[in-house]
Amino acid sequence: MKNFRDLKVWNKGYELVLAIYKLSRHFPSDEKFGLTQQIRRAAVSVIANIAEGNKRKSSKDFKHFLNISEGSLEEVKCYLILSRDLGYIKVADYNNSFIISEELGKMLSGFIKKLTAYSL
Repeated sequence: MKNFRDLKVWNKGYELVLAIYKLSRHFPSDEKFGLTQQIRRAAVSVIANIAEGNKRKSSKDFKHFLNISEGSLEEVKCYLILSRDLGYIKVADYNNSFIISEELGKMLSGFIKKLTAYSL
């Protein structure tokens, strides 16, 4: 198996994490232990689970961690919508981050399907 840093899906996730950190840097200070922490933690969870799953010995285990990544990605999307609606981020920044998250979701789904076909 490749190093996790060689996986396109991990690199797309890392792109999202960097975008989230840049966006959340401008959240109100009273959100430091609320939304700021939640959206960052969820974004990091996406790439951490890809990395951890990549090191597992079976496709079944890897798929399990990719499924967790998908769940964390949905959290990120939820927090992005909330951040936009609360006026914490600009619509253009929301759109850019949401596009990245949608691309990442498709990549995760495709990777899971590939692992499923491989393990049959």
